[in-house]
Amino acid sequence: MTTPIPTISGFDRIAPEDSPSRELTISHARKSFMTPEKVSLNAIDDVSFSIKQGEFFVMLGPSGCGKTTLLRSIAGLETLDEGQILLGSRRIDQLAPHDRPVNTVFQSYALFPHLTISENIAFGLQMERKSKAEIRDRVQEMLDLVQLSQMANRKPDQLSGGQQQRVALARALAKQPEVLLLDEPLAALDLKLRRGMQSELKRLQRTTGITFVFVTHDQEEALSMGDRIAVFNQGRPEQIGTPEEIYEKPVSRFVADFIGETNFIKTPATRVDVGGDDLIQVQLPGGDPVVLPKSVPTPDGTVTVTIRPERISLAPGGHRFASGTISKLVYMGTDLRCTIALDDGTQVSVRVPPPFHEGLQPEALVSLYAETTALRPLSPEPAEVRS
Repeated sequence: MTTPIPTISGFDRIAPEDSPSRELTISHARKSFMTPEKVSLNAIDDVSFSIKQGEFFVMLGPSGCGKTTLLRSIAGLETLDEGQILLGSRRIDQLAPHDRPVNTVFQSYALFPHLTISENIAFGLQMERKSKAEIRDRVQEMLDLVQLSQMANRKPDQLSGGQQQRVALARALAKQPEVLLLDEPLAALDLKLRRGMQSELKRLQRTTGITFVFVTHDQEEALSMGDRIAVFNQGRPEQIGTPEEIYEKPVSRFVADFIGETNFIKTPATRVDVGGDDLIQVQLPGGDPVVLPKSVPTPDGTVTVTIRPERISLAPGGHRFASGTISKLVYMGTDLRCTIALDDGTQVSVRVPPPFHEGLQPEALVSLYAETTALRPLSPEPAEVRS
């Protein structure tokens, strides 16, 4: 049974449709740290992008990629070496943390153990010297919003991890920030709770209209929650786009490899003119020639093509782009994981759903089919360009 979303009468949407745009803009931000070995490390390396008002924006990447440092810089917990952070036309990076119209939820919920749930939610409002009536009404609105009204008088240690997380969210939202920053807030939860909280966060963001900026290293979280995702690598976003764009149209090997499982096939490439468009033609081992969107070949005249395992079929249909020999079969329940060895030794992973995997045997020669749009030529990596 689905719990109905509460009606919020007093909680003004931060992003009304008729209000002027209040984009969060990062402009040429830089931040470096000195390592114990006295080496300067660029945590944020000339980063510039904008986050739309009312957007659920995810900063995704591995540890040490700069995403958390940038989040802390927006919050005012780190000071940029260079660059600016603006909310609308107002520069906020020079403001003290408590003067910025942002609030932060951390992985550690930081609830006061001696206070009740209501008192925890009220704490920030009391610090702002709001009236008792306003505090009472706002606390009740937040309890309704996170669906914890029946637990208002409990202490944090009487709640589950997911419920404590909702209290932390309610406390952050009670002050009606223009931007809510979330630093891996679900990392401490088990898988079932984490997935439940993903839906809860999306509901809260849609209900309040507040801009959410969410940091995570979990690809599933990013894909399931983000309106747009910035994939960070070595101090800067390597690609920014919708979940579908990031997954289906990665611009680099790093993005393709970091988001889900994929195959990389290096192949010779030649430029061709098709109707005035400058494209490239590749021919993978045992396959028919394929014309793909333009990509810059490396100096040795090759490109790397990526394709997701689930986009490949062993049954005729689409374009026959390669062929090879089955080297390994692993039954996974929902599908059969096939590893195909191409003639040049490249190993290609294929997910074959039932009933199409019946009769497949190791050492069998098979053809690989896919829509040509599933094959993506990647931009050369910096090392390839320099070689």
